[in-house]
Amino acid sequence: MDSNKKYWKGLEELNQTPAFIESNKGEFAEPIPVEDVLNEAGLSTRTPRRDFLKALGFGLGAVTLAACNRTPIHKAVPYVIKPEEVTPGIPNFYASSFNGQSVLVRTREGRPISIEANPNAIGLNQGTDAPTVASVLDLYDMSKLQNPQIGGKDVEWAKLDSTVIASLDKAAAAGKQITIVSNTVNSPTTLATIARLATKYPTTSHIQVDAISYGGIIEANRNSFGKAVIPSYHFANAQVVVSVAADFLGSWLAGEEHTQDYIKNRDYKSLKNGKMSRHIQFESGLSMTGSNADVRIAIKPSEEGAVLIALYNEITGQTIAGGTTNAKAQTAIKLAAKELANAKGAAVVVAGSNDINTQALVNAINTQLGAYGAIIDLDNYSKQYQGSDAAFQQFLATAKAGQVGVAFFLNSNPIYDYFNAGDVKAALAKVDFTLSFADRADETASELKAIAPASTFLESWGDASSKEGLFTIVQPTINPVFNTRQVEQSLLVWAGDTTSIYDFVKLNWEANILPGTGKVWKDILQSGFVYKGSSTGSSYSANVDVNSVASAIVNDSKKIAGAVELKLYESTVMRDGRYANNAYLQELPDPVSKVTWDNYAAINPKFAEELGLGENGKVTVEANGQSIDLPVVLQPGQTMGTVSVALGYGRTKVGKAGNEVGKNAFPLASLINGTVQLAAQAKVFKAVGTYELAQTQTHHTIEGRNIIRETTFAKYLKDPNSESGRFADSHKTYDLWNKFEQPGHKWVMAIDLNACTGCGSCIVACNVENNIPVVGRDEVRRRREMHWLRIDRYYTIEENGTKFTKEKEIADIQDFENVTVVHQPMLCQHCEHAPCETVCPVLATVHSSEGLNHMAYNRCFGTRYCANNCPYKVRRFNWFNYWNDSRFDNYLNNEFTQLVLNPDVTTRSRGVMEKCSMCIQRIQGGKLQAKIENRKLKDGDVKMACQAACSANAIIFGDANDPESEVSKALRNERVYYVLEEINVQPNIGYMTKVRNTFEA
Repeated sequence: MDSNKKYWKGLEELNQTPAFIESNKGEFAEPIPVEDVLNEAGLSTRTPRRDFLKALGFGLGAVTLAACNRTPIHKAVPYVIKPEEVTPGIPNFYASSFNGQSVLVRTREGRPISIEANPNAIGLNQGTDAPTVASVLDLYDMSKLQNPQIGGKDVEWAKLDSTVIASLDKAAAAGKQITIVSNTVNSPTTLATIARLATKYPTTSHIQVDAISYGGIIEANRNSFGKAVIPSYHFANAQVVVSVAADFLGSWLAGEEHTQDYIKNRDYKSLKNGKMSRHIQFESGLSMTGSNADVRIAIKPSEEGAVLIALYNEITGQTIAGGTTNAKAQTAIKLAAKELANAKGAAVVVAGSNDINTQALVNAINTQLGAYGAIIDLDNYSKQYQGSDAAFQQFLATAKAGQVGVAFFLNSNPIYDYFNAGDVKAALAKVDFTLSFADRADETASELKAIAPASTFLESWGDASSKEGLFTIVQPTINPVFNTRQVEQSLLVWAGDTTSIYDFVKLNWEANILPGTGKVWKDILQSGFVYKGSSTGSSYSANVDVNSVASAIVNDSKKIAGAVELKLYESTVMRDGRYANNAYLQELPDPVSKVTWDNYAAINPKFAEELGLGENGKVTVEANGQSIDLPVVLQPGQTMGTVSVALGYGRTKVGKAGNEVGKNAFPLASLINGTVQLAAQAKVFKAVGTYELAQTQTHHTIEGRNIIRETTFAKYLKDPNSESGRFADSHKTYDLWNKFEQPGHKWVMAIDLNACTGCGSCIVACNVENNIPVVGRDEVRRRREMHWLRIDRYYTIEENGTKFTKEKEIADIQDFENVTVVHQPMLCQHCEHAPCETVCPVLATVHSSEGLNHMAYNRCFGTRYCANNCPYKVRRFNWFNYWNDSRFDNYLNNEFTQLVLNPDVTTRSRGVMEKCSMCIQRIQGGKLQAKIENRKLKDGDVKMACQAACSANAIIFGDANDPESEVSKALRNERVYYVLEEINVQPNIGYMTKVRNTFEA
């Protein structure tokens, strides 16, 4: 059944540009670099045929052997006295915590190699975000400091301690302030050690400031409810969600936890019960959340407050001045308000603005909707963002006045991520002694007098409390790799307390956290968490002077309104920049633009045309007296007259992988009414030169084939098979392959397009689990990314309510604001009739009796026939020995960093084809465990890395021969279809039709 929509991956494909046609017309992206291979073998590039055959007589074995000869020899040393808890070849799992999420750390022979969510935890117990999965690489980062430093030179800890204590004593004697500047700290242990230091030095104060501020929500809640907190949001209880520029599935607050909740009303189980929430998004730039919305309306940043005023008026029947005049938005607002009112008690409005008045108005709207309690929980509130912009401003003023004697910086880098770095430097110059706990000499630490490098969470004892009543433990999985020390231990030493950090954490838990829980210390080490919160929140009513608030919103909106408006946003991949040296994250494509290794100026294609910008163009973006030059992305969905730029890039002192990647956009922010604002009036000029971004999206074209199936909720309710193509006209098929019985297991997968948000954590998890190399910006530009799993992003246009069909001319499009998006994970489909197997001349790729397509790496010599014959373009060719080639020194070319590699998976050499193996090592591990326990393998014993990382449960894996397995039930769903089913390769991965709960329903 053909879809009546036209889907396209990028503007190159939609417009069929000459460059796109040229890059996709050949058999491969580019030929094998024969000259490089011959040069490495010591042969001339003008080699006679006989010598050429001599060089390649063993496939690429000669090249591989030459590489091996250059590798140092290391002797294996067996355990003489084996640690009791370590069995070679068997992983150990430790409960720990990362950014407040309870996780399980998998170690092999004493080294951490991967991280997954703790399935038994309260809150987020399914999946993780990409930074969590990638964080294991940071342990082995060679850019970190290996010793404490004073004045840029290594010293012993004793020397640093005596210097710090002397400075503290001097400040105390002079009556000067001792200030600890940190990002949000929700660790009970860390707060207790700060209090211990303050006991010895009473002038100690603790200032919390976050690079991405949520002070507007905190202060609005203080004014509205008398509670200066950020609430928890339970989207599972909402049938109607209206978001005004809040990327709540991405980087806004607890994105992955919101995803887990949000999907419960939209996945195949919910649809099977005839239920689906409705999500309406107003925003300027196309965010990950906006790409998943049922209805999305493009607005300017200055219109966000006006949209909320209009919503309030429609819901309450009032006529408060300041409502939007955007004609497109007005229609949507009326419909959204009607939906919200009809779903009172099960409806919520969220806003991404950091403006106090805007958030106060949101509180008033949610009070009208009865959202407090079941959906917005002010009792079990979030502790993830507690920073105060006003408190940091006061610190800077006090420091400039010479009243601060000592300043410590904990997980804080304001010279990079504060909008006015000059102000910070001026303040620090007046402080007598400054120290950072950074693990490297970053932008701020390098300007200070001393650095006390902190251990990573994988080397530390500690805890976190990311939500009221929820406490998670942090326990070390390896001894400190370098000569580092926990922040908490340093604070205890400087406070004159000789207690070890392990004893301090244990005693603090036993005295203040465990009483009344029925748990003991050993229980927590095994479970990883304890929850003491209430089950549901109480109902609240906001105290808001709506007229006064609306008037302030109108006035503040004028400060950012203009012909061109800038919107800064936190990247879901790079976040605030703290993970910039993590190569896994740098190479993870942005969920919407699919750009890697850069940030950029996202501009509407029609607006770019007016500015005279084209492909690979560059612009100068000016705002708040600052300017930066950026490459341009012509972004469908971007509001006309706006430009969006991601924060978290432009680091200069973070490490080889992250230095000089992108541009720092924090200086373009400003302070309005005491809170940092990420929107501004702007000017955009065409800059000199061109710049080619490393963008993965159109590397594999679908050539107009029917890949995506999409329907509306109304159509689905009438006919569950709607648009799935399940009952298309049957036709006789002819097979080139014989049929074989699969009596044991048959491993298959189901992917729910309604659940997948496109976040990409599955990609990073796949990289970590399967030792997939990072290749860098230049190689991605050459279409050589190695990801076994990719998430394809497809656009389709809806113009004035009419679907953009195949017959509609591109020239008829007024603008590119109204696009809808579908995210589709694409990996090896493990076809029963696999085209790759037929054409391999050396049987390197073969089919197993359990339905998997295997790769025998030592057989493959790189003909790439299989890649050419694969209709899904999911096979990857190893162009280089990424593990030890100096061109890839941002990643695994040193022995220390290679400790992150999973020993269960072979590292592939140059000239070998590779692709998804369905984590065969995990399948075998599950079988072995069942055998040890003398039982049959049961559903859930085996989880793919991608499946374990998905907080939306969009990926379901299991045994099709077990009719009661979750995957069997999922694949019996009426929405299931198989990509390119018409070519009869019989893939073992089924997709579920995308369903949108549009207004037409």
